[in-house]
Amino acid sequence: MHDVLAGQLVLELGTMVTAPLAGMMLSDMGARVIKVELPETGDPFRAHGGGRYSPPFVAYNRGKESVQLDLRSPEGLANLKRLLERADVVLENFRPGVMEKMGLDNATLRALNPRLVRASITGFGQDGPYKDRPSYDSVPLALSGLSSLILDPEDPRMSGPTIADNITGMYAVQGILGALLRRTRDGQGGHVEVNMLEAAISFMPDAFAQYSRAGIVSGPETRVRISQAYTLRAKDGLLVTVHFSSVQKFWEGLLKVINRADLASDERFATPAARTRNYPELRQILMDVFATRNRDEWVTALAAEGVPGAPVNRVDEVADDPQVRHMGTFVRTEHPTMGEVIGIKSPIRLNGQRRDNPPPPPVLNADAEAIAAEFGFQN
Repeated sequence: MHDVLAGQLVLELGTMVTAPLAGMMLSDMGARVIKVELPETGDPFRAHGGGRYSPPFVAYNRGKESVQLDLRSPEGLANLKRLLERADVVLENFRPGVMEKMGLDNATLRALNPRLVRASITGFGQDGPYKDRPSYDSVPLALSGLSSLILDPEDPRMSGPTIADNITGMYAVQGILGALLRRTRDGQGGHVEVNMLEAAISFMPDAFAQYSRAGIVSGPETRVRISQAYTLRAKDGLLVTVHFSSVQKFWEGLLKVINRADLASDERFATPAARTRNYPELRQILMDVFATRNRDEWVTALAAEGVPGAPVNRVDEVADDPQVRHMGTFVRTEHPTMGEVIGIKSPIRLNGQRRDNPPPPPVLNADAEAIAAEFGFQN
């Protein structure tokens, strides 16, 4: 995948997560990505945790060039237009109307560069009653219903990674690739629009199908009951996940692992439907059994019987997992001034290949001189 988009120039006007993630994914596929940053501060994510090279910024910005432009000034806007004239994609996550206020509406962009693909990421779309509202990850999660599948209604505390941010960036990449493919047929760019609310809704089609087809309003346990997925605490206090779905051989293998053949004839658990109905009772039985041996013993025993299961690795354990080490998922690069940077390679391979050594994220304005010379910037 490291050269799929070779020769494509992407201008990233975005900040924080959604647009930077999309820009990074395009870079992983070989595109040249120029990150256009704010005067003085650059992307606000740079300063999270202090300095201008924070972990959140590093997470979403490998493989890019950086240049600062003041888009509120005539000179900065003129320089941006020089970039736009030669770009293939411009990627932005401004609020609706900001590009238009800068004089960069779709008609103007088409006049500058008919082949340009504009990708706009918003919280709630370009119009409608919520269009001007600010949006961060947890807001579309709540509106979409996705939070209702995650939060414990008795103790509703937010937890976990950014979901709406990340999946919105991924949907944006899908739209951009589609627009670039269409351009090969008609030579025209276009306007890709993605919003966080619809991205979050699209992330859980099963919940809406359950409601529309069966009248089931899903909650935090609906999917895991049907899937027969459990997280259990072992004797050493560490966690194990088991997921045997409705596949009979996995259920039979689990009974061998826990030495409870008697459960096969227990009418509460005799069929997948019965196990779904009696999920709390089966969970309690499994919790009691798994408390008798250490985590690694259970993981080994599950693997020996071919039962889907795994240790619940902490973040600091993942890189040492044998399969993760085998795949070479993590990459170490050396930044000339910021030292070693550890990143995650793209999970997408083409013919067994992917970008193995992407450049580390840029320091602020690192490429200004070279970009100015190449594109003939005004001073």
